[in-house]
Amino acid sequence: MSEQKNIFPRELEHEAIYIIREVAAQFERPALLFSGGKDSITLVQLARKAFYPAKVPFPMLHIDTGHNFPETIEFRDWLAKESGMQLIVRYVQDSIDLGKVQEETGKYASRNMLQTVTLLDAIEELKFDACIGGARRDEEKARAKERIFSVRDDFGQWDAKKQRPELFDMLNGKINIGENVRVFPISNWTELDVWSYIKEDGIPIPSIYYSHEREIIERDGMYWPASPFLNTTEDEVPFKATVRFRTVGDMTCTAAVLSEAVTIDRIIEEIKEATISERGARIDDKRSEAAMEKRKQVGYF
Repeated sequence: MSEQKNIFPRELEHEAIYIIREVAAQFERPALLFSGGKDSITLVQLARKAFYPAKVPFPMLHIDTGHNFPETIEFRDWLAKESGMQLIVRYVQDSIDLGKVQEETGKYASRNMLQTVTLLDAIEELKFDACIGGARRDEEKARAKERIFSVRDDFGQWDAKKQRPELFDMLNGKINIGENVRVFPISNWTELDVWSYIKEDGIPIPSIYYSHEREIIERDGMYWPASPFLNTTEDEVPFKATVRFRTVGDMTCTAAVLSEAVTIDRIIEEIKEATISERGARIDDKRSEAAMEKRKQVGYF
């Protein structure tokens, strides 16, 4: 296969760096929401470029559900050390132990929704007034509605009908007491843009993005990673297959895709030929037609 050409539009990088610098200028206590996925890893790269040669002036915040892929946690800890950024971790298990949320039961049990409470508690505890996230408009229709500076009320909730205009790249960070802002520097990027950027900048990513052998089960036409967190039925017998993950969330809400892609060039080729969207492998989005929008309304990432 011939080598891929340089196809990343650097104007997107310039825009993202401008947005990140605006966050540092307009807010007192920002944080970068880190999931261990490619989008938040891209944000770390952009933040480092935005303030080089100084250190990034805000921490990474990770909401650990306890159901993460081990590869993701290992990569998170490595990146925090390598980048020199402060890493703050808050745990969904603590929210469960305190009785603030209740563990789901049943075949499709997941902690994906539960982490919203942990996130909002962390924002209040640490007094963050802006949280930088890696959401992109091409991912999902609810995210397409959101502005780059997305204001959340004093309950952490989002109202799609109360979005501020953002004309001529003017970003308004003024908020009332108790409110906070979610900021999306790569909102205008596509999945292909992210991968092209990762390739061109040589950004390390977790191994699960590449093809590897793994035990999976087949459910609802998708390949779920076998794990002790997944509630399986007797007929759901794990088997080994060569897969990779196109998007990374919890082990209970992220499906794998059959793949032989062991390089970023191969991954880019797969994306170009894909007939389903990136979020098509996110099981949590399939709970209802408006699953993402409902999560965002109550404070989700």
